[in-house]
Amino acid sequence: MTHHLPFDAGFGVYVHWPFCASKCPYCDFNSHVRRERIDEPRYVAAFEREIAHQAEMTPGRTVTSIFLGGGTPSLMKPETVAGVLDAIAAHWSVDPRVEVTLEANPTSVEANRLRGYRAAGVNRVSLGVQALNDPDLRALGRLHSAREAMAAVETASSIFDRYSFDLIYARPHQTPAAWAAELEEAIARAAEHLSLYQLTIEPGTVFERLRDAGKLDMPKADAARALYDVTREICEKHGMPAYEISNHARPGAECRHNLVYWRYGEYAGVGPGAHARLATPTGRFALATELDPETWLAQVERVGHGVVDAERLSAEAEGDEFLLMGLRLTEGIDPTRFALLAGRPLDGARIAELKADDLVETTEDGRIRVTREGFPVLDAIVADLAA
Repeated sequence: MTHHLPFDAGFGVYVHWPFCASKCPYCDFNSHVRRERIDEPRYVAAFEREIAHQAEMTPGRTVTSIFLGGGTPSLMKPETVAGVLDAIAAHWSVDPRVEVTLEANPTSVEANRLRGYRAAGVNRVSLGVQALNDPDLRALGRLHSAREAMAAVETASSIFDRYSFDLIYARPHQTPAAWAAELEEAIARAAEHLSLYQLTIEPGTVFERLRDAGKLDMPKADAARALYDVTREICEKHGMPAYEISNHARPGAECRHNLVYWRYGEYAGVGPGAHARLATPTGRFALATELDPETWLAQVERVGHGVVDAERLSAEAEGDEFLLMGLRLTEGIDPTRFALLAGRPLDGARIAELKADDLVETTEDGRIRVTREGFPVLDAIVADLAA
């Protein structure tokens, strides 16, 4: 049975650049610090081989969004970025309105480099600012100052029509009043999009060890909730409502690439530790590539791709992933699409219970979405509906 659904969320390509100048204490991403110089042309050649391999699995697609993530993609030379984008265009057709986002660190961003990315074909940047005051930036292990970060945002705004930056909230000792002031300042400088993430302690990070040793004072649940409420309130007041649990945009300025994920579209994933979801005539496949950069490179050069895991998803797994991704969106999910993917409808009694608790609601066009009350307990809602 093929899964050609009457729904097209676009086709995205995610490219992972795994290197960073330093490792942040809260980060559990696949990022690596290397002392020696990275052989960028060798990586470009490997990216091209992996792109060719995934393009063979997905003939006839048109790429609607490309996302260069990491790691720190802004450590790449502009010609490296150009090489990767050229490889994508050589193996798929590319929508003339394609969104091409590059994640950049406010330290590694010099104006001439940003101009180089623009010339290479990048048309949107996402800057990892994380905080607007120096003590918090130091505590988060960031290498830039608040002034540098704002200068980078300024530079980005002069070169790109579309740019976004990230902030982390629910930081140790953060008060709602301080966060509100910081958000106001951020919104004044962000043209159209902000990603606002609640600080969570991930397994295996420096922050986990500090917390367990009693050296990191994290906000209690009700304090974190108050900070979440402030986030929603201030962004809405300024016309940048949440379109996803952590992402805020002026209407029409949403990150199209991330919408591909959340709307459970199809995407290729190239580079060390990248993930892909590809629809093939025999079903939807989840691909994962080798995490270690040098091992990935050697494997691609040996066999033409870095994939270490390719799993055909069961109907149940597709349904679960669809809920996990789609319920993060303010627009919610289409229950008929869930039934098509999962091979069973959502449980009406469960939905009725969640509605009675004001955790989900049904929109006029029949979509199911999580309420404002529900978002802080999103994981529990997803688990309940998936069960």
